[in-house]
Amino acid sequence: MSAIALAAEPPLLAIKAGRLVDVEAGRVLTDQVLLVQGERIKSLGAASQVAIPAGAQVIDLSRSTVMPGLIDVHTHLTVDARQQGYSQLGISDTRAALYGVRAAKLTLLAGFTTVRNVGASGFGDVALRDAINDGDFIGPRMQVSAYSLGIQGGHCDDNLLPADYKFTGRGVADGPWAARAKVREMVKYGADLIKICATGGVLSKGDTPGALQYTPEEMVAIVQEAHKLGRKVAAHAHGASGITEAIKAGVDSVEHVSLIDDEGIKLALAQGTYLVFDIYNDDYILSEGEKAGMLPESIEKERQIGQAQRESFAKAWKAGTTMAFGSDSGVYPHGDNGKQFAYMVKYGMTPMQAIQAATIKAAKLMAWDDRVGSLKAGKFADIIAVHQDPLADVSRLTSIDFVMKGGEVVKASSAKR
Repeated sequence: MSAIALAAEPPLLAIKAGRLVDVEAGRVLTDQVLLVQGERIKSLGAASQVAIPAGAQVIDLSRSTVMPGLIDVHTHLTVDARQQGYSQLGISDTRAALYGVRAAKLTLLAGFTTVRNVGASGFGDVALRDAINDGDFIGPRMQVSAYSLGIQGGHCDDNLLPADYKFTGRGVADGPWAARAKVREMVKYGADLIKICATGGVLSKGDTPGALQYTPEEMVAIVQEAHKLGRKVAAHAHGASGITEAIKAGVDSVEHVSLIDDEGIKLALAQGTYLVFDIYNDDYILSEGEKAGMLPESIEKERQIGQAQRESFAKAWKAGTTMAFGSDSGVYPHGDNGKQFAYMVKYGMTPMQAIQAATIKAAKLMAWDDRVGSLKAGKFADIIAVHQDPLADVSRLTSIDFVMKGGEVVKASSAKR
């Protein structure tokens, strides 16, 4: 190799890990060393077997628990939790995208190095993703859906303005062929996946969370079109019938899943459909929603559905369904994503299983498990660390001490150099 080629190689980093969470095997290893070169993990193994090359920069996390960067598959980075209900009418698409810059930084510093953004206006999430990829701002790796697709007057429409304005949300598509065309539009302008609203929702005006919205025919058309174009489909669905019909239509994940019944659980198991429960934000909605401007009807809907969703989580997990971590950030303040872990453990998971849902399982849902979700040679050096043991107290994941994304340290309160 020539001297020029050697000089062009990125510098080598060596990370000493006192405890390392192997999410694929579901175990914790001790006294490990990770060698990082450029954006990727070059090698890793026991300190007794991996020699640290001379000249390598050493990051000492020997008193910490080291893990792969966390993944949240249900975020809304361009939504400000402090601006809900009618106050949203004063926020332009441009302003929403700028909210996303701050939210992306907070999310990354909270240890979430990868997210799926499932719903944004004005293609603001597309712009945010591209700006992060170009190095303009710091933030997590992103897959984005752009506008959420739904029926006129449904959860994915904009229902706050009176009829005089004759306003319909850009994600609205009624009928199978209009829905196919809307999928094509989202893909044309940069969507990595498609988000649909199979049922009503909590924070929308004038609908019922459990009520079916998109018809089975419309959902089948959307899934067929999206899959044909190489895009996965995430379905917002609270009600049992909407969950069932979405799974039958072939969606890749069901979001919220509040009122899933035995038939829905059986179908999810049979088809391998991922379930994404957001079981922390009930607390925030009921305690802070009124201050944030949420409509009284939305808060009442949450009172009726929040605990039922948590019980559904416990039932679906006990049955053996596949789950990925998704928190619905933007409903609550960005950066608080980690607060959900304690609820996942309270309602049935072990700390390791909750961490796996936010790492390797989330990566598989995103079809990014070849690059993120675990610590392996060749994958991106997306690495976090905490002083204490999150497997003993999973709430420790609400305060991350060290964050590296793609070999670049963005937070280092726990690292010695």
